[in-house]
Amino acid sequence: MEHKDIHQARWETAVLKIMAKSGGKGVNLKDKLEGNELDLSLCDLNEVPVKELAGLSKATILDLSCNNLTTLPSEFCSLTHLVKLDLSKNQLQQLPSDFGRLVNLQHLDLLNNRLVTLPVSFAQLKNLKWLDLKDNPLEAALAKVAGDCLDEKQCKQAATRVLQHMRAIQSELDREKERKLQLERELEKKREAEQRVREAQERELRKREKAEEKERRRREYDAMRAVKQEMAKQSRKEKDENPKASLSHPSHPPQHKRSWSRVLLKMLLFLLLSALSTLAICKVTELQHQPICIRVNMLYEEALSLLQSREILRNVLQPNTQQS
Repeated sequence: MEHKDIHQARWETAVLKIMAKSGGKGVNLKDKLEGNELDLSLCDLNEVPVKELAGLSKATILDLSCNNLTTLPSEFCSLTHLVKLDLSKNQLQQLPSDFGRLVNLQHLDLLNNRLVTLPVSFAQLKNLKWLDLKDNPLEAALAKVAGDCLDEKQCKQAATRVLQHMRAIQSELDREKERKLQLERELEKKREAEQRVREAQERELRKREKAEEKERRRREYDAMRAVKQEMAKQSRKEKDENPKASLSHPSHPPQHKRSWSRVLLKMLLFLLLSALSTLAICKVTELQHQPICIRVNMLYEEALSLLQSREILRNVLQPNTQQS
């Protein structure tokens, strides 16, 4: 226990002996500490020794007036043990955004600085009872709310009115933030609904395409089945019409005969198609004036004339046959 006390005493001594920027002269914080009040006014400070002040939790009253401070570091807001703070007659242009962390602060003097606005977190200083904002270039609305601080009553009223004003601003910002969040949630819901609609449409499209494909395959199956049934029906009809032929000729001719029949049939079909193709080319293309096409067209005309003459002859002979 004794060893711990010695170590604590040495640490406090080292913390108290700091060098502040005061015209090159050393400032011993121990000499500035009286009870719970630490007076660092008129020390020509350009910055606040936050790290060292953090170790002096018993110094709940801090006087930093009449220095050259233009800003306060964000770490300054960690000095939550402060109850009374004097920052008057400096050159502060703004307070840290998280200044509201100094929740135990009851007395705040900001006289004669360069403040225009206060951070929104200022509304969190729920214990603030005294405030002086005179001689600052405050924006019109804030200046009107703060009023004067010429006596104890006015300074207390200034603290109350400014806290109410900052709380109203914070509430409005919170409402605006909530409106934005609500709008984002609604937009997200709308996007999700649109996504669900698209997915449903895609599912319906896939379902319809699948049904159409199934219907197409069913129609193909029915068509093939109808063809097979028609072929079977035709085969039975031929057997019924030619029973002797079916008896004299086996229903299953030898394999080599069927092969030759197929080959001959394919050759005849090929020759017929070739002739028709040649005739079509010679009739409708520019090749019709070529010698070979002229010959083909002549043969076609002769064959057509022959067929027509035979048809005429048959029509002439048919009535004579009927009369006889």
